[in-house]
Amino acid sequence: MSKRKMYFHMIITSLIRRRSRMVVALLAIAIGAAILSGLVTIYYDVPRQMGAQFRNYGANMIFTPTSDTFTLEDMEQGLSQISTGELVGATPYRYETVRIHEQPIMAAGTHMEDAKKTSPYWLVEGEWPQATHEILLGNNVAENLRLKTGDVITVSFTPEEKNEDDTDNMIDFTVTGTVSTGGSEEDYVYMELTDLEELTGTGGSVDLAEISISAASEQLTSYMEKINENTPAVSARLVKRVTASETTVLSKLQALVLLVTVIVLALTMICVATTMTAVVTERRKEIGLRKALGASDGSIIKEFMGEGMMLGGLGGIIGAFVGFAFAQTVSVHVFSSSISFRPLLVPVTIIVSIAITAIACLMPIRSATTVDPALVLKGE
Repeated sequence: MSKRKMYFHMIITSLIRRRSRMVVALLAIAIGAAILSGLVTIYYDVPRQMGAQFRNYGANMIFTPTSDTFTLEDMEQGLSQISTGELVGATPYRYETVRIHEQPIMAAGTHMEDAKKTSPYWLVEGEWPQATHEILLGNNVAENLRLKTGDVITVSFTPEEKNEDDTDNMIDFTVTGTVSTGGSEEDYVYMELTDLEELTGTGGSVDLAEISISAASEQLTSYMEKINENTPAVSARLVKRVTASETTVLSKLQALVLLVTVIVLALTMICVATTMTAVVTERRKEIGLRKALGASDGSIIKEFMGEGMMLGGLGGIIGAFVGFAFAQTVSVHVFSSSISFRPLLVPVTIIVSIAITAIACLMPIRSATTVDPALVLKGE
């Protein structure tokens, strides 16, 4: 039998003889590795998960014109600077004062399908407009004018350059629903941009665009600077109340995850060190006999370190996969979405587990090398 085979046989035999203590150490390492693997996975996936959650609170970037004209083509040029994988939605808005039941009301022309993406927090009672000449009323407007879903209303608009003999532009709209947000949106009515252009008799321009991007604060700032530099007609700015809140929550959550990981690793190290100390105490006579027969400190260190590192490697392998299952469970129950497996995290978890176990074994091994054969063999 070669020295290497003999070495591994000796380590495995030693672990099996003390399997009750080694199982405890293995469980401690596996749990520590699972927490490490799971929390690190969550740590790196939290920005994406939290970003998706924060998108429910509305857009995080606004496009406004730098001059009197701002077209959909200008908006598309600005959007071309943003990665399509991170762009959640982009909604143009044009605002005009119209009249309903002879009451002046602010109307917003937009693309309804895009508004669903950038304003998922809107609570619509009824249905979103899906066809031409359909309108969505803000809750305050509906209450003040005593309108409800299914009503047909006449919306009129007075052009700026109107002759005395000219009549107002008028279109009949069907109310499909009402929107509640708790904010200023309840004071508006919403229709398709093409309908507003038909009502006003003018088209081609918008007042602003709301953009929802799933990216970190630094990336959002980079996009904003890039758009302002490369799209002269567009002034991009961040919605501070959304981006600032997202950055604050993410930084605190990631700091908490990092702190818990460090604490768990420290507890794992203490558990392994305690177990290995007990093993060394049990084997004092064996160590003393080996030293009396000429065994060097190096061979004793090599044996104990081999046992510890084997436990660390096995615990790391178990913990890496259990940790992913743990992270997947947390993600599904907290964020209602799954996470992707990171293959690189498996070798990292195994290496860290081995390193933690090796550090934990240093003090027990040091005490093993200080065993005095004469005293031990005398029974002292």
